[in-house]
Amino acid sequence: MRRPVAIRLSAAVGTLALAAATTAVLSAPEASAAAGGATGYATQNGGTTGGAGGQTVRATTGTAIHEALCNRASSSTPIVIQVEGTINHGNTSKVSGDSCNTAADKIELKQVSNITIVGVGSGAVFDQLGIHIRESSNIVIQNVTVRNVKKSGSPTSNGGDAIGMESDVRNVWVDHATLEASGGESEGYDGLFDMKDNTQYVTLSYSILRNSGRGGLIGSSESDVSNGYVTFHHNLYENLDSRAPLLRGGIAHIYNNHYVHLNESGINSRAGAKARVDNNYFEDSKDVLGTFYTDAAGYWQVNGNIFDNVTWSEPGEDNNPAGPDPKSNTSVGIPYSYSLDEASCVPGIVSRTAGANKGLLVSDGSCSAQSPDPTDPTPDPTDPTPGPTDPTTPAGTNLSLGAGADGSSKASGTSYGNVRDGDLGTYWSPAGSTGSVSVKWGTATTVSKIDIREAAGSAGTIGSWQVVNGDTGATLASGTGAGVITFPATSLKKVTFTITGASGTPKVAEFETYAG
Repeated sequence: MRRPVAIRLSAAVGTLALAAATTAVLSAPEASAAAGGATGYATQNGGTTGGAGGQTVRATTGTAIHEALCNRASSSTPIVIQVEGTINHGNTSKVSGDSCNTAADKIELKQVSNITIVGVGSGAVFDQLGIHIRESSNIVIQNVTVRNVKKSGSPTSNGGDAIGMESDVRNVWVDHATLEASGGESEGYDGLFDMKDNTQYVTLSYSILRNSGRGGLIGSSESDVSNGYVTFHHNLYENLDSRAPLLRGGIAHIYNNHYVHLNESGINSRAGAKARVDNNYFEDSKDVLGTFYTDAAGYWQVNGNIFDNVTWSEPGEDNNPAGPDPKSNTSVGIPYSYSLDEASCVPGIVSRTAGANKGLLVSDGSCSAQSPDPTDPTPDPTDPTPGPTDPTTPAGTNLSLGAGADGSSKASGTSYGNVRDGDLGTYWSPAGSTGSVSVKWGTATTVSKIDIREAAGSAGTIGSWQVVNGDTGATLASGTGAGVITFPATSLKKVTFTITGASGTPKVAEFETYAG
């Protein structure tokens, strides 16, 4: 008999959901196709490349996404759909065509293949609208936020799943996504990442799943055991009641994930499922691994995990927790290559890399973040010039000296003016790990280079960033790491440096600006 899961989400959900709505507008990297290449089980069964090599189109509404699908020559013609803006019920209509099968209440990828959906520009947010993948293959979804999708209440979408896959789905890679709700089933929400009815060869990487009663499942019932070959790596599971994930049959490889505040249970392997669980960090949670709410046993192989303030329930008829001293009860062979970060550094590397709008940073297997290797060498003509590439301080006059400065909320004791005072001993810090600081002038000034100089002791803290024309909001450059950044000469009154990812609290000692 299945025990109902109590929904005990923290009171911080509302605050976190509001914060998520705010951070979703941070600038995201441009791309002509998905950056990097698929990992994990998505590399098997012929691999997962999405729409690589196909036409690239832009979409700012859900209807435009559907139109892009329907305007292809066939349902398998490769396409890369770059999405920017908020996708919701109000701008998502059903579109008809021979190469598509869409619906008005969700983003529908049904009976199609060879598709990439990637967030670009200021970010892609699917607000109360889920992404439904059905009878489809070779799908890439990257750098998107999907939030507050409901199965009951109003409005409803996609059965309540943020991303849901069902009915003969093959080869899906979801990467650098943020999937979140604002409560559990009693508030109208269901799973964040669900796979049902013969879904196989899936990878979820560098993503955030948070503030939900249910993280996700593989298999909708004890008899739905045709799913599997799923990899979960470098994801953050935060403030969930259960299903992180729930596995019914099949094989899953779960490595280098950070689990925080799992309130009822975590990895729930049952109905013959086998989970290989490597170098994860479990923190402030309950029953993070085992077979729960059923007497249909599942299995696990454990290696190198850290259990930090994890509590375990007593074994019972419907409960078989793996702890308090988890031991392997099966072995799982992995057919692909991968590099494991040490479990001790997982919270840090996941914080730097996981989620949308983090610059698509990935781990190099040594607890360090880096930009992914591109899979599409053809530059998008709309891309900003990448940087920094020149370690040498630019020649000429530092135009920031004597200019003004402002920005987003700053840490206590720091000042915006410290970035343009010529003194490396003073600095500005954001209130958290991300934020923006601007240099401004009373009259239009031509700028083509900036030099971001970190304070002593904080070198390497700054991760992903955007340089923005403060007059127009246009992105001038994007990249990772402090240093010299070059972009086309631009006449402006204000230039903004926005930090979208960092390994700690950044300290910008100088934000120097140069004409050339």
